[in-house]
Amino acid sequence: MLSLTPLDFLALAIFIACWLGYAWVVDRVPGVRARSVIAAMDRHRQRWTQAMLGRDNRIPDIAAIGNLMNSTGFLATTSIFILGGLVALLGSPDLGRQVVAALPYTAVPDQALWEVKIGLLLIIFINAFFELTWAMRQFNYASILVGAMPLGAAAEGLAAAAVTARVLNRAARHFTTGLRSYYFGLAALAWILHPLVLVVASLMVLRELHRREFRSELRDALAADR
Repeated sequence: MLSLTPLDFLALAIFIACWLGYAWVVDRVPGVRARSVIAAMDRHRQRWTQAMLGRDNRIPDIAAIGNLMNSTGFLATTSIFILGGLVALLGSPDLGRQVVAALPYTAVPDQALWEVKIGLLLIIFINAFFELTWAMRQFNYASILVGAMPLGAAAEGLAAAAVTARVLNRAARHFTTGLRSYYFGLAALAWILHPLVLVVASLMVLRELHRREFRSELRDALAADR
């Protein structure tokens, strides 16, 4: 059995509940999702695609999607660099533990526990990479749909706009999921220091995500036209 203490198990359980539980509630519970900044942006993307039906020149629309792809690609590439660094830490556990031992008030893990902690970070950023790359592909698909969208608000055009909005919304959802992995990856990094630091970091990330997605001025501004 690994040298996980009851405090480690408790901290890990709280972290998983914050990371996966928050995502499940926000993404799967309709009443909660409807009040989020994500749902507000879904409506604006629907308006965006409907507005495309009235203009022949869609270069600005393609440029906007390209900007979204660039942001997503940057984070996906960064996650690869992070994964490379984490693999290096797995290959040199003694060096990493020496760095942790030099910090005050830290619980220095043994080699097996060190590998578990780095393994958790690997899982988080592998998830981020897959979510972000899938989001990037969906933004790419959306750019093709924009190019194929007909002019006019006839039934065919409205159907094409709805499909394009749905693809854009799905891409944004996966981008958000990948971005949350970054936030909680920073919280998981705190477990290297001490289990209690992991608990505090997890709750702080949870609070900040909730504030930004449900109680921020941005959310109020985006939802003002409802």
